[in-house]
Amino acid sequence: MATVKVLPSGTEFEATPGETLMGAAQARGLYWPTTCGGQGICTTCYSEITEDPGVLGEMSRYERKTLVAERGEGSLKRSARLACQATIMGAGTLVVTKQGVRAASEP
Repeated sequence: MATVKVLPSGTEFEATPGETLMGAAQARGLYWPTTCGGQGICTTCYSEITEDPGVLGEMSRYERKTLVAERGEGSLKRSARLACQATIMGAGTLVVTKQGVRAASEP
């Protein structure tokens, strides 16, 4: 089990191995900005991993291709991930910077 802290909102939730970052948030009643609904094509869920990126699995070729196509080569720094594609693989405390994450019931 991993703990995910989202900045700047301060939102915190638990995620289990095998869940995507965005999927884990949504399963716990949170809104995570997305346009494509988690298909990995829009980059709206683009997030910066600021602490403990080892909690996530390796970036897939598909995620890498989407990031380069939509955000350019500079987006491939280790801290940039698509929350809909980044899979929780281990335990720890993952700190993510992503604007707009909130309780799904909030406006």
